[in-house]
Amino acid sequence: MQTHNVDLPITVTGRHVSVTEAMRDHAEGKVASLHLDYPKIIEAKIILDVENSIRHKAEVILFCANHIVIEADTTTDDMYASIDETVHKIARRMRKFKTRMLKSHRPRHKEDHVHFHEEIYTAELPDEPEIEHEPNYVHRESFRVRPLFTDEAIMDLEMSERPFIIFTNARTNKLSVLYRREDGDYGMVSPEGPGIDS
Repeated sequence: MQTHNVDLPITVTGRHVSVTEAMRDHAEGKVASLHLDYPKIIEAKIILDVENSIRHKAEVILFCANHIVIEADTTTDDMYASIDETVHKIARRMRKFKTRMLKSHRPRHKEDHVHFHEEIYTAELPDEPEIEHEPNYVHRESFRVRPLFTDEAIMDLEMSERPFIIFTNARTNKLSVLYRREDGDYGMVSPEGPGIDS
C-alpha cells in the first residue's frame, strides 16, 4: 500500500490571489497526506483562485501512474475549507474508482450499452421575444485523446468534473465522446457514415 508520498512534486499556483506560506503549507500537506494504494501519484498541481474577494476556489490535479489523471475543485468563502473539501472529493473519487475496478472483471468485448431511440419533434412552440446575444469565445481547453475502452472512459470521467471526455474507442478505433446525462447515466457519441474508418 502506498502509505505516503515521498518527495512528491507539488506545485501551488495562485490566480487573482497571492499564495501565502501558510496557504502553501496547508495545501501541500493535505495533498501529501493522501494515502492511496492505487494508483501511485507522480505529480500534483494545486491552483488557488479568488473571485470577487468572496469566492475562494481550490483545484487539485493529480497525475498518476498508468496515465490516470484525477481532478477536483471546490468553491467556498474560505480558501482553507475549499482545499480540505477538494482533497476529500479526490479521496472519495479514488475509492469509487477502486470499487469499480474490482467489479470490472468482464471480458473487454462485452461492453454494456443502453441504447435510446432519438427522434426530432418539430412541433410549433409559442413565439418568444428574441433576445439579442452575441456569443463570445470565453474559454479554450486542450484534451489529450487516448485509446480507451468504454468502461475505462467512464472511470476516467467519474474521476473528473468535466461534463464529457473525448477518446479513441479501443474496440472500434473510432473517435468518441462520452458525456454525462441529466438522469445520471452516460451517453456516447461516435461518428458514422462515408469516410469513417470502422
